[in-house]
Amino acid sequence: MVAGHFGFAALAKAHEKAAPLWALMLATVWLDIVFVPLVLAGVETLEPVRGSHGGYGANIIHADYTHSLVGACMLSAVLGVVALYRWGHRAGIAVGAVSFSHWLLDLPVHRGDMPILPGNAGSLPKLGFGLWQLPWAVAAIELALVVVGGWLYWRAARSAAKPDGRGLWPAVVTSLLILFGAALVLFLDVTQILG
Repeated sequence: MVAGHFGFAALAKAHEKAAPLWALMLATVWLDIVFVPLVLAGVETLEPVRGSHGGYGANIIHADYTHSLVGACMLSAVLGVVALYRWGHRAGIAVGAVSFSHWLLDLPVHRGDMPILPGNAGSLPKLGFGLWQLPWAVAAIELALVVVGGWLYWRAARSAAKPDGRGLWPAVVTSLLILFGAALVLFLDVTQILG
């Protein structure tokens, strides 16, 4: 759900002016950024799903630290505190909340592979509603998040531009990057679904 995460970050930027867009974009994939070195170290893993053709849900993700409920809260809090010191209280809350939104957006799409406690301590039931098993539904949700997020970002950036038009060009470029970048990710995912 990469494109959907970026769409949500753009949506958040439309409402929070103090946090830079790049920080919100980083925050929305923060859990995955931390996940990558843990995968490379063998601490977290990916298990291919039999019969999948790539794209959405091609792997069961054993991200027992980064994508556990408590782990996501802790990682989001750390990033939020960094943002708080850099851009202030509101931006810190926004960056932390956008980071945690990653877990919330993953919950409906992941199979039951997201533990509650880091390392799946206590062997509690793992969470995830498995919407990835309906890839077209996930693509539609992602597309909606991208379009709504990009549009709301565009509206907010346009209203923040100076009356003489200064500041409008970066808003246009950023909105187009959000929309086209997310559309590219969606295209790649959908073409993998088609085989």
